[in-house]
Amino acid sequence: MGRFGNPQKLVAVLACAWLAAGQEATFSVDVRLVRLLVTVKNAQGQLVGSLEKADFRVVDSGVAQEVAVFEHHTAQPLSVALILDTSGSAAKDLRYATESAGKFLAALTREGNPSDSLAFFTFNHDVTRQFGFTRNHARFRDAVRGLKAEAGTSLYDALCFAAEALEDRQGRKVVISISDGGDTTSIRDFHYTMRALHRADAVVYSIVVVPIENDAGRNTGGEHALIQFSNSTGGRTFFPSVGPSLDRTFSEILRDLRTQYLIGYYPKNLPPSGNRFRTVKVELKPEGMTASTRTGYYQE
Repeated sequence: MGRFGNPQKLVAVLACAWLAAGQEATFSVDVRLVRLLVTVKNAQGQLVGSLEKADFRVVDSGVAQEVAVFEHHTAQPLSVALILDTSGSAAKDLRYATESAGKFLAALTREGNPSDSLAFFTFNHDVTRQFGFTRNHARFRDAVRGLKAEAGTSLYDALCFAAEALEDRQGRKVVISISDGGDTTSIRDFHYTMRALHRADAVVYSIVVVPIENDAGRNTGGEHALIQFSNSTGGRTFFPSVGPSLDRTFSEILRDLRTQYLIGYYPKNLPPSGNRFRTVKVELKPEGMTASTRTGYYQE
């Protein structure tokens, strides 16, 4: 369970002795804070970082909630789990992907919070944690030097490993996936992976390195799954080619992360839920703007 935990965990304490004496039972309720990372854009697609608390409205399971925590340009430390496809299908783009990821790590540690850090995983038929959370560029250079692309693709397993690594981290938590979109050898399935990402409060940015422009030869089903992971957690999906386009994608992700709002609330007056997933929606009072955040959370 993450340090901030899964919200809406209710603990009831029943005073049996008082009940036996004819006294009214007493319940102690502990409601966990729900934390939302929100990215706002205007009608032209430009990031907006100047809104205030009163501009946001949060609705949980159809019920409006009171915002208890608000930060814009949040300075919460950032933990990024980078997962890189090293399966056989990714062979020709591997060098370009590692070069762009190295530039991203340099920019991540050069700007922002001095506690920002990155962990690095690679995956083919197996998932390998190359190193844990660090700001050390040399560890990334050493890790990518001997990489080889081979075998199958355990993308879902890699996402689950990344979510597990992030779960106990403080602050903001992000997964960046670089893949051609397919999954051929995972033990975990789509639904298990989605649940793991939500439990970790992780925002997913999916980078689908497009092998060719037309649909023939592309894993469109795998691409659709990555789009769903990103949309459900409040992230984005990109379809760059290698080279400058991939560099621009990483730069755009970094701009998103530097312009996020942190919104927190304690869920109140929620209706009974038949399942454990609570839906959340963030609405904006200024017209012509859109907010991106996770679609909900799992309650215990």
